[in-house]
Amino acid sequence: MTDTSTTSPTAELSAAGVSIWLDDLSRELLNSGALQKLIDEKNVVGVTTNPTIFASALAKGEAYDEQVRELAASGTDVTSAVFEITTADVQRAADVFRPVYDATNGYDGRVSIEVTPGAAHDTDATISEAKALWAKVDRPNVMIKIPATKAGLPAITAAIAAGISVNVTLIFSLERYADVIGAYLSGLEQADAAGIDLSTFHSVASFFVSRVDTEIDKRLEAVGTDEARSLKSKAGIANARLAFKLFVEQFATERALALQEKGANRQRPLWASTGVKSADLPDTLYVTELVTHGVVNTMPGKTLDATFDHGTITGDTVTGAYDDAQALIEAVEAQGISVAEVTELLESEGVEKFVVSWTELTETVTGALDGAR
Repeated sequence: MTDTSTTSPTAELSAAGVSIWLDDLSRELLNSGALQKLIDEKNVVGVTTNPTIFASALAKGEAYDEQVRELAASGTDVTSAVFEITTADVQRAADVFRPVYDATNGYDGRVSIEVTPGAAHDTDATISEAKALWAKVDRPNVMIKIPATKAGLPAITAAIAAGISVNVTLIFSLERYADVIGAYLSGLEQADAAGIDLSTFHSVASFFVSRVDTEIDKRLEAVGTDEARSLKSKAGIANARLAFKLFVEQFATERALALQEKGANRQRPLWASTGVKSADLPDTLYVTELVTHGVVNTMPGKTLDATFDHGTITGDTVTGAYDDAQALIEAVEAQGISVAEVTELLESEGVEKFVVSWTELTETVTGALDGAR
């Protein structure tokens, strides 16, 4: 480990209790040793993937050519090929992070892979895919990403009940987050009843940040007053801070504490969508304003580099800010903007964006298979 890592902003962020996970994965990152370098030098302790990330990785570079040729030669269909290619990357990444997983007793060292977005509104398909991914990757430090749609909630419970570590994704609203926590606790209760050791698996709940600002800012700009514009780029952080408040409250209930006494792990909040979407904003905004102990911040490479280079970590910026966060959300609502309507729209759009990315991914693999045959 380099000397810089002991004094860098990412080291300070880690010391403040934030687990830094990279929101990116590609075979190039694995083959070049760049992923290991991020662990050694920039305090990265996990990785998250999604259909967009895999579509981007496969669209460029030649790192996948050999495996594609092998799959083409064996007559593999495109769905199976995508499954083989993505799980191979996740297996390798999980092996890279295994020392972190072992050193933290499963708290970190995690690699997440998502069920296909086409299953987002199909509970049974989601459960089936989660189990298939868990079995295929076959690493204790993998997490299966399940979207927090209404159909996803019972799938979360079923996966947890089977002892599968789950990363719940696409959470935008406090109401849906409360449902997610409930689904997690139900899964723990079922796992306990089945005799599964509750300490052996973990879960995180991915709460999206910047997308909330993008949509609300658009509506504030449409209102057009100075008062409305003064609220821009603040709702996403306020929403996330209130999510952390909910996390603290829900995991202090009798129900949650009884499960923790049996060895269950709390489902940590994870800040997702932490890259800024506007050049007018500080590029570390969704990192420095969401610092508190016991959370994950999953960062795109650019955000990670910016944080390492010039992030200013000033300690806990969440737990003392609940009242201000609530006041900010109420001020936005007072402008005639329904936060509930915004978060519902964002969930729907989030699934649709991943479907588009998945289509791109399958088209890329189809083209590669055809080219190799």
